[in-house]
Amino acid sequence: MSHATFPAGSRPPRTELLDRQHSGVLVVDVQEKLLPLIPFSRRLVDNIRFVLEVARLLRIPVQATEQYPKGLGPTTPELAALLPPRPDKLDFSSCTVPAVVAQFRQQGCRQIVVVGIETHVCVLQTVLDLLAEGFQVHVPVDAVAARFALDHETALRRLERAGAVLTSVETVGFEWLRRAGSPEFKEFSRLVQQRAADLRSS
Repeated sequence: MSHATFPAGSRPPRTELLDRQHSGVLVVDVQEKLLPLIPFSRRLVDNIRFVLEVARLLRIPVQATEQYPKGLGPTTPELAALLPPRPDKLDFSSCTVPAVVAQFRQQGCRQIVVVGIETHVCVLQTVLDLLAEGFQVHVPVDAVAARFALDHETALRRLERAGAVLTSVETVGFEWLRRAGSPEFKEFSRLVQQRAADLRSS
């Protein structure tokens, strides 16, 4: 893979804000038999659902994968209802499913928001592969998770060093929206309030 170079004495461009016109979402392996092993899984699902609902509101392309569903079960129904068909895989990286990268390129997505489980396995390997493919990757830390905190936190540090942008689900939504008073802002505000209520009750 070739790497961008910058003239001597210059600085690389700043990390860009998310642009809804060039964004995509990838949901990695949020499956029924994995979720019970994840601490605060209810909050995780609520946060991922928020990202998907905002993506639907703003017509942002979404893809998802499932890791060996015969053994780990399908995607949890709450999210499956918001997702397109989900190819299954045996490799941990979702990028080994050829359609994932190909579809994002065809749709003009150069920024990918990655959510799902587990942070140190399928999420990490997927994000590293997306970075190697030249995408800018944003990882909402409240929409990825692992069974153990050490694995989760270590993976996030590694991803940030590799060039991923660590963020949060609300930050993602507000960056996509960019301004108040837009046609979508009223519905977005409702989603923000609903998420807050869901988190309080979880």
